Amino acid sequence: MSLDLAVRNGTIVDGLGGQPYTGDVGVRDGVIVEVGRVSGDAQHVIDATGLLVTPGFVDLHTHYDGQSIWSDRLNPSSAHGVTTALMGNCGVGFAPCRMADHDVLVDLMAGVEDIPGVVMTDGLPWTWETFPQFMDAVDMRQRDIDVAAFLPHSPLRVYVMGQRGIDREPATPADLAHMRRLAREAAEAGALGFSSSRLVTHRTWAGSQIPSYNAEYSEILEIGRGIADGGGGLVQFVPDLPDRSYQPVLQQVFDAATDAGLSVTFTLLIGNAGESIWPDAIAMLEKANSSGATVTAQVFPRPIGLMAGLDLSIHPFVLYPSYQPITHLPLAERVAEMRRPEVRQRILADRPSVVPTNPIAYLAQSWDWTFPLGDDPDYEPDPSKSIAARARARGVSPEEEAYDRLLDDDGHAILLNALANFENNSLDTAGTLMRRDDVVLGLGDGGAHYGMICDSSFPTYVLTHWARDRASDRLSVAEAVRELTSTPARVAGLEDRGRIAVGYKADLNVIDHQNLRLHKPVVTYDLPAGGRRLDQTADGYVATIVSGEIIAENGKPTAARPGRLVRGRQPAPA
Repeated sequence: MSLDLAVRNGTIVDGLGGQPYTGDVGVRDGVIVEVGRVSGDAQHVIDATGLLVTPGFVDLHTHYDGQSIWSDRLNPSSAHGVTTALMGNCGVGFAPCRMADHDVLVDLMAGVEDIPGVVMTDGLPWTWETFPQFMDAVDMRQRDIDVAAFLPHSPLRVYVMGQRGIDREPATPADLAHMRRLAREAAEAGALGFSSSRLVTHRTWAGSQIPSYNAEYSEILEIGRGIADGGGGLVQFVPDLPDRSYQPVLQQVFDAATDAGLSVTFTLLIGNAGESIWPDAIAMLEKANSSGATVTAQVFPRPIGLMAGLDLSIHPFVLYPSYQPITHLPLAERVAEMRRPEVRQRILADRPSVVPTNPIAYLAQSWDWTFPLGDDPDYEPDPSKSIAARARARGVSPEEEAYDRLLDDDGHAILLNALANFENNSLDTAGTLMRRDDVVLGLGDGGAHYGMICDSSFPTYVLTHWARDRASDRLSVAEAVRELTSTPARVAGLEDRGRIAVGYKADLNVIDHQNLRLHKPVVTYDLPAGGRRLDQTADGYVATIVSGEIIAENGKPTAARPGRLVRGRQPAPA
């Protein structure tokens, strides 16, 4: 019987960490049916000689809740080999939601995830109220890659409790029973679990703490029990790291999830300097797992922070009163104004005093951890390249150096604020953690922070920096691919993918590893209502395949839209 697709003579990287080998992969009806030597005809053949053939990548931490509705492409993720994205993280999303609360969730997503309100107002049809209805809306949309979803805690709380939930009042027994019923309903509709957050910087656009911020143990437990009632799943949680006060709350989440029979994955940040907090979280994780829990820490393979620029949401002078008169000018006009000596002098003589909607804006002047991001973006820069170091070398203030660098490239320059994961100006700690069995890669945040970060390109960074270019402590290609495929698939409960083996879903990447290159992020205006976002592309992806269909060739999307909503956990093939 003929095949739909044959990938021939590639270097097969199986996704489990096994030694790569030369062979073929045969696909029929969206499933891998032959591996090794594939004979016979195929409707489409890819010659993968000299190329890597890997499973499609699984991204555990995205926010494509909106983009999966208004777009048929989930880029940047799909441009970097991702074939399955899990959305609804951090306890925020768009369902369940009554009509009267649309503005509440728009305000929530605008504040927490830096999605402009007008983008959501224009881009979302709001044809749903319940979470199952939202899943149906996602299911109706054809797209390039698969998506799966968490039930987000804050919308659930607002739906059940109304203004009391927004005001973060304690849930009553009746509230808890209602949340449990809705959580079961969500799990039965296909939610992979639920998500929540206790991060202090997660605030609404109006500046309030998110509804789930101080939810009690009993609330986490009852939602977890509802997920278990509906078939089980995963709890995704964002603790308030690196503050040590996170420990009791994180332990509550571990305990509640374990009592409900759920697994947990939580965000783990690495501080840049000072006393290390992350070892305490790892110790908590080890203790929980030794007692029967199933907990993973989710880490990011490069610095966590933000991108600053004149055409982005944040830059070092955005809180300066003297900058405000020009803030709404088109970029070219602002650049011309900022180049005038009297404007430069006035702004540099000022100090930040404008109250931001997002407290992260205060971090845009962390000069020792701020670096110009060039055409070949360096995410592990030498300390000598920081704004502080460059200013000392020039004999000017850091403010002056930052001001001048923002005007580079006619105002399109980007500064990388490496605010975490860069301990002692190195990614060594991240590398150590990435190799642990109880740690999983994530935190790409695709579909969110449109004007502040572009981290969903991290799979390409893992394969270039960690598995090819880094001077020391490199990952093997087999290790890197395992951390992008079978490991996150296992954590999510999607065990039908993430491996190249007979019976598994035919999600594949064909990659020219030697010529794989990550481009600098660029600003585009392709969101609803002409909204702005950062996008990032790469060279070296010869083909990306979802369910046996080629969705991109040599970095260019095809017309194929085989991506579907994944409903619930998926078992490994028999």
